[in-house]
Amino acid sequence: AVSSLAPSAISTSTQVPDEFDRNVPRICGVCGDKATGFHFNAMTCEGCKGFFRRSMKRKASFTCPFNGSCTITKDNRRHCQACRLKRCLDIGMMKEFILTDEEVQRKKELIQRRKVEEAQREVQKPQLSEEQRSIIDTLVDAHHKTYDDSYSDFSRFRPPVREGPVTRSASRAASLHSLSDASSNSFSHSPESGDRKMNLSNMLMMYQEQGLNSSPDSKEDEGTGLSMLPHLADLVSYSIQKVIGFAKTIPGFRELTAEDQIALLKSSAIEVIMLRSNQSFSLEDMSWSCGGPEFKYCVNDVTKAGHTLELLEPLVKFQVGLKKLNLHEEEHVLLMAICLLSPDRPGVQDHERVEALQDRLSEVLQAYIRAHHPGGCLLYAKMIQKLADLRSLNEEHSKQYRSLSFQPEHSMQLTPLVLEVFGGQVT
Repeated sequence: AVSSLAPSAISTSTQVPDEFDRNVPRICGVCGDKATGFHFNAMTCEGCKGFFRRSMKRKASFTCPFNGSCTITKDNRRHCQACRLKRCLDIGMMKEFILTDEEVQRKKELIQRRKVEEAQREVQKPQLSEEQRSIIDTLVDAHHKTYDDSYSDFSRFRPPVREGPVTRSASRAASLHSLSDASSNSFSHSPESGDRKMNLSNMLMMYQEQGLNSSPDSKEDEGTGLSMLPHLADLVSYSIQKVIGFAKTIPGFRELTAEDQIALLKSSAIEVIMLRSNQSFSLEDMSWSCGGPEFKYCVNDVTKAGHTLELLEPLVKFQVGLKKLNLHEEEHVLLMAICLLSPDRPGVQDHERVEALQDRLSEVLQAYIRAHHPGGCLLYAKMIQKLADLRSLNEEHSKQYRSLSFQPEHSMQLTPLVLEVFGGQVT
């Protein structure tokens, strides 16, 4: 039955002036019923479309029992076939637009073939395995538990102090308009570690979501020009705790030796913090917004914690590039896990085991991209390049941290965990 086909499958139209204007009511030009589209070159309902097709194919000849000028309506359209057909022709319906039975059959077969092909494409579409989906779900859940996007804990840090002398770096930074939750990234620096109440090993063995490590007893920085150091040191210390919490959920991480876990965390912590901070980074003003105005960080703020533009300019460039990749959350957490499980980190002993864990995560990431980013064949390569960029940022961060840590009046502002993680880095 031809009339059972979708209108677009059997009708041809040379002009569709109002078809896509949702504000224009679709009215059948023959009987005034609700029209379903252009059929045989005119806007009609399904009933008049079928009537015209049958009449033309049968070469029907009708005679009006009245005076040949019946008004055709939805209710009386069956009463006078002659005037109904005449009305069809008057509004422009053309028999040349009617398909033959063979053409209709070919249309049906084409439609069916396309449906089958579409179903086959759906089946052949890259799919994630149950194991891969489980890994992604685990990492996403871990990120949600260790990244509070309300930033409510920030009020517990030593307060940010933005007053103070303007250094050369600070004045240069003002032109960048950049902020940072990643400032945490850029900020944490630590001198050589001494006796501490809490060290990284203890954090690994007894990680608890208790907020900040206790800050060292010290007066806030006075007269040094690094007024933001206490606040940002607390922010970085807090972020390190969250990175540790995230790391412990990565499949296989807990099975590594404690020594390798510590080596991986010490070397990658600042890189993972930089990746995490991209969530709060804004392309509009090149800043990290972590709640209220008090916790919106710009490059100028970071210079008041002892960092220079040799780190901050490439950091902002990195954040911009990463943001523009528009990563899905799943890709973002996988990248963090891959970054953390790098077998070439200093101090790692079981390279093969760490590499196997990283390779598995890389395979999951590539599978996810294939399944959810059609045409994104270059995305994986771009993401891996970001890991290389992070290594350079890490190296510069270490240099600036060492410079800062050699000054006791600055190092005393850092928390024990910051000192533990950054103080013994080997680069």
